[in-house]
Amino acid sequence: MTVTTIKVPVGLRDALKAQAQARGRTLGEHLEALAEAEERNVRWEELRRAVAAHPADAAYAEELRAWQSDAWN
Repeated sequence: MTVTTIKVPVGLRDALKAQAQARGRTLGEHLEALAEAEERNVRWEELRRAVAAHPADAAYAEELRAWQSDAWN
C-alpha cells in the first residue's frame, strides 16, 4: 500500500486522532470509515431526491392502506 501525507490544521488532526483513538482505530482506519460514511450519506441523499421526484400515486396509496390494515390479520 502506498501512503501519503495530508496537510490539515493541527486542531483538525488532533480531533481526528482523538476520535480514532476513542474508537480503537488508527487514524488511517478512522479516515477510511469517515469516507465510507460520506459515500453512504451521498447515496441516501440521492435516494431521497429520487423518491421525492417520483411521489406515490393513488393506486400505491390504496395498496399501502390495505397492507397496513387489519385485513391481513
